[in-house]
Amino acid sequence: MSRAERAVATVLGSAVGDALGAPFEFCLEGDFSERFPEAGGGGEMCGGGGWTPGEATDDTQMAVLVGESLLERGRLDLPDIFARFQRWAAAWPMDIGLQTEDVLTNGKPWDQAAAAHFEVNQLAAGNGALMRASTSAIRFAGSGREGTTTAARRISALTHGDPAAWEGTAILHELIRLALDGTDPLHTLPEVLELVHPDHRQRYATVLAADWHPDLATEFNGAVWPCLGSAVWALRSTRSFEDALRAAVDLGGDTDTVAAVTGGLAGAYYGPDAIPTRWTEALHVPLPGFGGRVLRAPELRALALRLLGD
Repeated sequence: MSRAERAVATVLGSAVGDALGAPFEFCLEGDFSERFPEAGGGGEMCGGGGWTPGEATDDTQMAVLVGESLLERGRLDLPDIFARFQRWAAAWPMDIGLQTEDVLTNGKPWDQAAAAHFEVNQLAAGNGALMRASTSAIRFAGSGREGTTTAARRISALTHGDPAAWEGTAILHELIRLALDGTDPLHTLPEVLELVHPDHRQRYATVLAADWHPDLATEFNGAVWPCLGSAVWALRSTRSFEDALRAAVDLGGDTDTVAAVTGGLAGAYYGPDAIPTRWTEALHVPLPGFGGRVLRAPELRALALRLLGD
């Protein structure tokens, strides 16, 4: 399987997971499998909770904005990404994280807004940077381990002042980089953990351990550690893209983001042929604040290929 195929599956997989999980956000564990007990049965892109069937949320919307900035600017232009985020936030997206909204609207410059939020709240380790990492992970995969993890931390810091969020995004970037090259990301976890800042390494080592289960989480999966840990668990404990996504959504809680992160990883691992077409056919990504644009699967494929540069 080519890197290009895996890159396409990373972006599509993350978007599909986002749309699949959106109607089940804050539902109870097991609600998804109770409604859809059989894999392959169809109807899972059901919509609900204000979402139309196949509609992606802020997770994918922000990932697209990051990707388009990287392409149009030809480099990592952090002020430009932040400005795009602000334009999007001002257009009243249907969903936006409370922390992200505060950072984007607190009136501080791009390089001070997240730090100001963290200084006041001391709570900024949400999964809101992790959820949007699929596009940047592809773009910087060719930069090697140091290049991709550095970019991940810098993009994460635009909205998240807690370095714990930076480290989680760096881990995800590196896992996707490895998967794009055909390496099993699960086998590399001990090595990848060595990249994590010592202040945060043990917490990530705990949630990424082979014997960890989401039931052992000490925080809601809207936090970066259990979100990433749940995504890795879903990939490890299943044998197909579809089953990994089903497991992720069935955890309940922040289902769109857990499934988006799972979908990005599982897509890079399994490739595009593993993603059910009944899921990609309904997929659509509105971009509030950007002229009424709506991206569908073909546009997401094209975005992924341009980001990879192949």
